Amino acid sequence: MALPRLGIDGEWFRDAEGRRRILRGVNLGGDCKVPFTPNGHTNIPTDFSDHRTVSFVGRPFPLAEADEHFSRLKAWGFNCLRLLTTWEAVEHEGPGRYDEAYLDYFATLCRMAGDYGMYVFIDFHQDVWSRMTGGDGAPGWLFDAVGLDFTKFHAAGAAHVMQYKYDFARGGRQEENYPTMTWSQNYKYPANAIMWTLFFAGNTFCPDFLVEGRQAQDYLQEHYLGAMEAVAKRLKDLPNVIGFDSLNEPGSGYVGQYLSYRHLGPSERHPFPARPGLAWSPLDGFAAARGLAREIPELGIDWEQRAVVKKRDVLVNGDGVSIWRQGRACPFERAGAYRIAGGQIEALKEDFFVKRDGGDRYDMEHDFMGPFFARVAERVRAVNDDWLLFAELDPGAGLGRGFPHDTPPRTVNASHWYDIVTLSTKRFDFPVKINPYTGRTTEGAEAIEASYVRQLGHLKQASHALNLGTGAPTLLGEFGIPYDLDDAAAYKAWNKGDRSDAPWEKHIIALDLMYNALDQLLMNSTQWNYTASNRNDQAIGDGWNQEDLSIYSIDQRENPSDINSGGRALKGFVRPYARIVAGRPLKMKFKRETGTFRFVYEVDGDGETEIFVPAIQYPDGYDVDVEGGELRRDEANQRLFVHAVGSDKVGITITRR
Repeated sequence: MALPRLGIDGEWFRDAEGRRRILRGVNLGGDCKVPFTPNGHTNIPTDFSDHRTVSFVGRPFPLAEADEHFSRLKAWGFNCLRLLTTWEAVEHEGPGRYDEAYLDYFATLCRMAGDYGMYVFIDFHQDVWSRMTGGDGAPGWLFDAVGLDFTKFHAAGAAHVMQYKYDFARGGRQEENYPTMTWSQNYKYPANAIMWTLFFAGNTFCPDFLVEGRQAQDYLQEHYLGAMEAVAKRLKDLPNVIGFDSLNEPGSGYVGQYLSYRHLGPSERHPFPARPGLAWSPLDGFAAARGLAREIPELGIDWEQRAVVKKRDVLVNGDGVSIWRQGRACPFERAGAYRIAGGQIEALKEDFFVKRDGGDRYDMEHDFMGPFFARVAERVRAVNDDWLLFAELDPGAGLGRGFPHDTPPRTVNASHWYDIVTLSTKRFDFPVKINPYTGRTTEGAEAIEASYVRQLGHLKQASHALNLGTGAPTLLGEFGIPYDLDDAAAYKAWNKGDRSDAPWEKHIIALDLMYNALDQLLMNSTQWNYTASNRNDQAIGDGWNQEDLSIYSIDQRENPSDINSGGRALKGFVRPYARIVAGRPLKMKFKRETGTFRFVYEVDGDGETEIFVPAIQYPDGYDVDVEGGELRRDEANQRLFVHAVGSDKVGITITRR
């Protein structure tokens, strides 16, 4: 039976019967960032010379394995997928040359997800622009189009790429070569910053820079939208596909930055904390890109000081390698941002990326993201006008001034959130958490949960201004935890034969606190992530830059007949929740330690309310008390249905036997 189309009404998703839907899902999957053929996992050496002939058919898994994985995700209660693809997966061969075999595969995958009761929204994923700049996303031929030579990025220090920095013969974690979770620092490196500035603001800052006769920004965005349209056309008739993400975690490039400014710590002008890594200024980036050596401060965490501090100065591009191709010039130099004279770089207009000539400041969200959102919505809705836009701003800038006032109608706030200390350090210090970025200490489960509620509540608040002030659903597009916490302590216990929950207790607690916060705020979410190829190996993990956030690992799948086999810390995220509500949800709370679940809603209409009740949390069954309604059970599918009887408010309490 086909899933009903979803629309939005204020902060809620609504189906054709008017019932509110709470979407709880997962990102599928972490290895969709890299090719399937040849295997693009970042623990495998490559120089990216085959970037035009790769294939992503088989990511997130071959179709022959799809039933197994979809069955598992359904059993765990997920009703929504943030399904990853990349610009490279679609258009890797060259401009306008789409991979038809991949488009066929991807459309089949979306249809099959619907057969398992899952809504899908499409995430055109990227991290730090592309695989050649330390992440994933854009195809490699774009560098040549704008005049950059990606084969020189490593030598010039213009990108931080695992495949060039990692000692593959040695294996394992290598903090001195490729430190834990450092890929995101690439947003500040010049290869990234130049591409992002061209993509979002090339028309503004270098309007005379043309690519194949078009302004660079228009050229880049048109190809991105063309790839998105190619996918959209294959999915237009699938009712379970509810929309498209605008672009995963976009970067702002140099927009809003003073040319010489290096962020070394909070100040009156820049009050946000500094992060570990090189403290690049735009001028540093332009110099390194042009082949000039630069000494740049490197920051790191000092746990004793509970702060990010300067560790040393690092010489970048000591060999003087230019990343611009012969005969190609930096468009920002031509536009008058800086000049090179006597072998030295000099800022000509310090506020080039900050203020217009008239004195007005540039605003990334309103000047550049807003028009981009409009273009994405227009392009995909020309294929299917029912689709929703799942909008994301630059996560490195927080929510800034919020979503642009002219964001297209029927937009969902799809922002991301992580416990950044846990994510970046792979430590979940419980019950006392120290945040070295802010210097704050939080003690106890209640206080940690309250801090999560505050942070997520701020994110949800940004939804109120969307859709001309009528509000929007907030769907937390990404959140989650690394499973290789504490130097992969749980994997070591697993390898020694421990199959109990004990090695996963920290993971379970962390996830439980996050989902408690989501319940309290009645938020939709898609956890990061499910990777079918994940390994219990610190060099591999999700197959990308040593990230390891997958809720499943093939190394833990010991019993193929058990759908839960391979799952990690299941009790942290397989939990009861209201999926379909015939009314307005008022309260949802789950107490994992006792198994008590409480849900209250205000009745609206005659429909049934559906609650997911997982056997994992209730191994000996459960009892239900309903106030203002009557119930029926579907225990084979882990569901409970409630129908209001003579009351305008219904309360459901589930307890373990």
